[in-house]
Amino acid sequence: MEKTVMLNVKVNTDVKETAELVLSQLGIPMATAIDIFLKQITLNGNIPFDLTLPKAPNNINVNMMSSSQIRDKLNEGLSDIECGKVSPARETFARFREERFNETLLSLNIRQS
Repeated sequence: MEKTVMLNVKVNTDVKETAELVLSQLGIPMATAIDIFLKQITLNGNIPFDLTLPKAPNNINVNMMSSSQIRDKLNEGLSDIECGKVSPARETFARFREERFNETLLSLNIRQS
């Protein structure tokens, strides 16, 4: 039997919970998934997936917008505020996290029970 060591890491709670849900549906304990990840790093000599920054659409990427486009977006936002088209950040972020969670499950072909 090979020797093992304890590995303590701090991770984002939401990421851990989502990963645990996916792994439990796959029947893989978290420790095994981490061991697989570390073995792949050892075998391949690098991280076993591409690391890239997500690309923002040009219409919301300030680096790709002119000054007038930025001004138009800011005016649009101010107009929304004046018209009452607003929602609390807490609700917006909760909805965003739920949508991303569901997208993750769909992309992995996992159905939530």
